[in-house]
Amino acid sequence: MTTLQPGDTFPSDVTFQAASPLHAESRSNTMPPRSGRIRRSSFSRFPVPLPPTCSANHVPGYIQNLPKLKEKGVDIIAVLAFNDPFVMSAWGKVNGVRDSILFLSDPDAKFSKSIGWADAASGRTGRYAIVIDHGKISYAQIETERGAVKKSGADAVLASL
Repeated sequence: MTTLQPGDTFPSDVTFQAASPLHAESRSNTMPPRSGRIRRSSFSRFPVPLPPTCSANHVPGYIQNLPKLKEKGVDIIAVLAFNDPFVMSAWGKVNGVRDSILFLSDPDAKFSKSIGWADAASGRTGRYAIVIDHGKISYAQIETERGAVKKSGADAVLASL
């Protein structure tokens, strides 16, 4: 697979792992879920949890803009990173989001690598945002400047809706 572009169909075979902040078990999730009720979903990808850029800027932007994203018809907001589902669940707990934002794991950055958006040096995911609307990509941008949250932040996603 190559880089996702607006108008592309989101791949149907993408699976991420999750452990709910409210439950101890891990589970696999298809993204976006295959449900006729899900109209629009957005996910942002982070290299790793808890560094300053991600924890002080990126995630808080989505938390603060959760009502606006919901108003714009976003049914699912997901944060994705390279780490295991339990680390991702802990990151969700630290941010107090409970189940309002999904914190998902992309083991070995498999998805990011498949679309060419993994960091070649570290093998981790790049920092990017993708909006999926009825199974089609309506927004897909990756940060090209290290430490930047311009194209992948909540403000950019909101502006694209």
